[in-house]
Amino acid sequence: MACEIGVSIGGAYGGDIWGRGGKPAVFDAKRVLRSSAWRHVYRGLNIDKIAPASDRSRFEREMDDPPEFTIDNIRATFGAYIVDQRGSILRGLAEAFVDLDPAYKSHSKVRIGVKGLPKRVIINGAAARHSYGSLGADRLRDMLNALRVYRGEDHLEHAELSEWKKEARKAGDAARDGITLRAFNNGNMHVLFDPTTCRDINMALAEFYGEVLPDAEDGDQPRRAGRDVAKDLAYYPTPVAVADRLVGDLYPHDDMRILEPSCGCGRILDSARKAYRHAIIRGIEVDPGRAALSRSKGYAVTTGNFLDVPPDPTFDAVLMNPPFVGRHWRKHLDHARRFLRQRDRGRGVIRCILPASAWYDGHLEGVAGQWRDLPVASFAESGTNVPTGIFTTWGDQ
Repeated sequence: MACEIGVSIGGAYGGDIWGRGGKPAVFDAKRVLRSSAWRHVYRGLNIDKIAPASDRSRFEREMDDPPEFTIDNIRATFGAYIVDQRGSILRGLAEAFVDLDPAYKSHSKVRIGVKGLPKRVIINGAAARHSYGSLGADRLRDMLNALRVYRGEDHLEHAELSEWKKEARKAGDAARDGITLRAFNNGNMHVLFDPTTCRDINMALAEFYGEVLPDAEDGDQPRRAGRDVAKDLAYYPTPVAVADRLVGDLYPHDDMRILEPSCGCGRILDSARKAYRHAIIRGIEVDPGRAALSRSKGYAVTTGNFLDVPPDPTFDAVLMNPPFVGRHWRKHLDHARRFLRQRDRGRGVIRCILPASAWYDGHLEGVAGQWRDLPVASFAESGTNVPTGIFTTWGDQ
């Protein structure tokens, strides 16, 4: 016991130090001490009360064998949560709700005053008697805790949630703090929100996503910027991680031709060149300064409005992050289809980053394709939290 206390900081348990033969192992003791130090800081800074559930789960895994315990590493790991605590809390709430109902993925459904936000969600398996640790149980806990944190309340203890669920299974439903849990024999749990709770959710998501963003249609609500970092509301540079995901695997060939309309500073072009070294890559950009920046990287870039450029059906792939203003993106998508190769080389492919409302609100009518959600806040570093995804379509659809 004395040995274990000696390799802990502030009583934070860092792991087992006992090696073979029942003797403490020096190597393990160093690792456990480092783990304990990280856990002590994690707890002391209340990161478990601030960070989204997905981040907390990642920290739990990483703290078994964390990096060196230095000021720089601590700042890099936890600094963002301290600098923007509310933003982290709101991201946690958005992540908790985003997979519960398509309406929570669409910015047009979570604007202030919109009545379309669901007053009930269904979580599969959350009501089962032995659901602890299941996906459904984790989703229920994360959702309830995210809402509690937003309201400035303490996290739900395991015993409290278990008792609440037990009461719901016995009586059919059980209400607390504006939330009703309704249990069904198939193990599913319906979670119902009273008007106050529903408004809390709406207000929190509207704050996180921004009450009005460029993809939103005009309405009666006053226009206010949300998390406005980029000065040009039509231009949000594509983060590197998103650009890499967009480029993906295009089954390249030696003379493959790739076009990026509205290429901006060339983030997607960079990812395309990294993935397909022998491809012929072209860009189009309306802003002269950004076009010059892309050309300085060695790309062939035409300066002009993509919608005014005559179709050139010679490209195998069009990769794009079009402007979201209104539904301006749809004009870009339709025009991009005219740049794909004809059938002699097979069907060309278009991959574009679009607002989630394009898919979940049915604004892609007439265009067959596949949709993949991007993680919550994928564009946060560019100045917006607008929900986004990647839409893939092919020529001759």
